[in-house]
Amino acid sequence: MIKTPYYLIDKSKLLRNMEKIAYLREHSGAKALLALKCFATWSVFDLMGQYMDGTTSSSLYEVKLGKLKFGGETHAYSVAYADDEIEEVLAHSDKIIFNSISQLQRFAGASASHIRGLRLNPQVSSSDWLIADPARPFSRLGEWDAQKVEQVIDQISGFMIHNNCENSDFELFDSMLGHIEERFGSLLERVEWVSLGGGIHFTGEGYPLDRLCARLKAFAERYGVQVYLEPGEAAITQSTSLEVTVLDTLYNGKQLAVVDSSIEAHMLDLLIYRESAKMVPCDGPHEYMVCGKSCLAGDIFGEFRFDRELQIGDRLSFIDAAGYTMVKKNWFNGVKMPSIAVRQLNGDVELVREFGFDDFVSGLS
Repeated sequence: MIKTPYYLIDKSKLLRNMEKIAYLREHSGAKALLALKCFATWSVFDLMGQYMDGTTSSSLYEVKLGKLKFGGETHAYSVAYADDEIEEVLAHSDKIIFNSISQLQRFAGASASHIRGLRLNPQVSSSDWLIADPARPFSRLGEWDAQKVEQVIDQISGFMIHNNCENSDFELFDSMLGHIEERFGSLLERVEWVSLGGGIHFTGEGYPLDRLCARLKAFAERYGVQVYLEPGEAAITQSTSLEVTVLDTLYNGKQLAVVDSSIEAHMLDLLIYRESAKMVPCDGPHEYMVCGKSCLAGDIFGEFRFDRELQIGDRLSFIDAAGYTMVKKNWFNGVKMPSIAVRQLNGDVELVREFGFDDFVSGLS
């Protein structure tokens, strides 16, 4: 038995998402790039690479990872490239997308022979959280002035637009895309490709996938462009769990259970967005607040019900734990970092990476 804590990626569950992505590619004509900012665990790229066209990135290191470990198309994007990294970014990418006209012009000479794009900001998004809203007031994410963009249109061949965030509402996606067409339509007609980013929860249960396919196909035909999507969560939703063990139980007005993991170190988005972790639903009579072992007072996974009282040594499983976890894990408090395991399609569970004291030390000096 693998020692907890560890992330367990189930390839059979991952495959369900991949098959939906394959369906979307076939029926819409869109290409799909894995957003490495959400999920970059390359041990399962062998499976994902069979169903996706490549990767998109947010930094030099992600560009290199996509090129070296995933293959296919490699799109490079960054909010800002540094002078000393642009050459390596170009060497590992098929397309480079600049966040601003300033960056496009700064690296015009270096990228002259490269396929170049520019990020647009339509100033509308589906985000409910200001911290994650690319269209927030005074946003630095992309160019919003169509007249300014038109002045550099001859220097680029495509656009990237990312304004969907955990959007499971097709009607909202459709209306925002209509807004983009109204605002930037004359520019869209003059490029060869358009990436509509990620954040579209099209692999979720009940999502009208055929309607999305038809909308994307119509968009591509209207403007004569190759459409790209950049699924992150959509690619890995419900594929992974975080396996933990109960270390202690106590009562302080509520029944508490402390586990050998931490939200700040291992599921940081729960802390940032003040959300609860997920377990397979249970309406048993025993309710516990499940807490992490770090010193942070708010290190709480959530409140859950169980069929029986929890005991020290019990194993718990937090589901849907792939997105923005392994890419954000950290060494806060020196808490042991979860290992990474993969359940192969034949059912065998393989431990692919463990982290120890040497890894903790090597990240410091």
